[in-house]
Amino acid sequence: MGGSLDLSIIVPLYNEEESLDPLYKKLMGTLSTLGKSFEVIFVNDGSSDGSFAVLCRLAEADPRVKVINFRRNFGQTAAMSAGFDLARGEVVIPMDADLQNDPVDIPLLLAKLDEGYDVASGWRKDRQDKEVVRILISRLANWIISKFTGVALHDSGCSLKAYRAEVLRGTRLYGEMHRFIPALANLMGARICEVPVTHHPREYGKSKYGFKRILKVVLDLITVKFLADFSTKPLYMFGGIGVGLFGLAILAGAETIWARVARGVFVHNNPVILIAVFLGTLGVNFIVMGLLAELIIRTYHESQGKPIYHIRDLKNF
Repeated sequence: MGGSLDLSIIVPLYNEEESLDPLYKKLMGTLSTLGKSFEVIFVNDGSSDGSFAVLCRLAEADPRVKVINFRRNFGQTAAMSAGFDLARGEVVIPMDADLQNDPVDIPLLLAKLDEGYDVASGWRKDRQDKEVVRILISRLANWIISKFTGVALHDSGCSLKAYRAEVLRGTRLYGEMHRFIPALANLMGARICEVPVTHHPREYGKSKYGFKRILKVVLDLITVKFLADFSTKPLYMFGGIGVGLFGLAILAGAETIWARVARGVFVHNNPVILIAVFLGTLGVNFIVMGLLAELIIRTYHESQGKPIYHIRDLKNF
């Protein structure tokens, strides 16, 4: 990854046939003025429309356009990861294919990297989404993510970001983790800044985001928090939970003793201690199993080189 080109633009897409030609024209109009060598990598994430045919046409006409075609839909994180793995640019810039991100903002991100930052994250300061509820939920989610990860960003969900290639080397992405790349980069000591960028209303197609993704994001946020704070000292987390549960057990035991002394209720007739033990044990088991499974799946993929995506075709690589 990285080495022979200045820029790699990564564009994951799913059923964006109508927006690809306008996006290509906008990208070339901006990139051609920078005086830098570049490639544009489109990652077709199992589209069921004519997106792949459009991409093949663009790749045949312009060798700077490269296409990764997945066998099926693996999700935006896997699509970005495939682009990162094959990118040759010293700076990698992912962006959406729906024309809501504007290529004219790319020079703004590059200017921040020239100032010495390692990551320049786009901030859709004036969002053009039609759903007010979605905007409110996004703001709440961004506030929670900033508090949990310690990376103060107004807009973690904006795809338009610029990364130095060395920040991405060795980064493995799972689930919906692409929105947490700045937090993962922060663990390596990367310098991160935020840049207000343009956000256009969607012109073609429909949004691929739904409320069901909120749960996935929350669970991935817990994973990032665990990796940030406890990946090298898990005993602090598990031990803290154990101490807390032991304290609750003491309180439950004290309640049964108080009930026996004050009201004459025998322990075998008092369900409090059983409920406390059962729920506490069950909750800890679920949390521990989830975190251990996260570590196991990472070991499984990384130790054996197992990919999280499968490519059907490559163009111009």
